[in-house]
Amino acid sequence: MIHLPVAVTNLAEALDLARTLARSLASTPQVDLGGTTVSAEDAQHVRHWVFCDRIMPDRRRCGRKADHGDACCSVDDP
Repeated sequence: MIHLPVAVTNLAEALDLARTLARSLASTPQVDLGGTTVSAEDAQHVRHWVFCDRIMPDRRRCGRKADHGDACCSVDDP
C-alpha cells in the first residue's frame, strides 16, 4: 500500500487524478488498478473506488469508472 497525499479541491478531481496516475502505472506488474481508491486525509476509512473492478468474460477487469451507468467492457471509456 502506498499513500500519496495530493492537493485537490473535491472528490471528482481526486478520482480523475487517481485514474490518471493508476493508468500511467498500468504496465507495472505490481500495480493492481482494480484496487485503486481515494479518501480524504481526515477520513481514510471512507474509500471511494476509482475503477469498476468487475471481472469480464475475458478474465480482465472492467476498465471503466466506478459506478458507471452503461455496460462493462475490458477497455477504458473513449
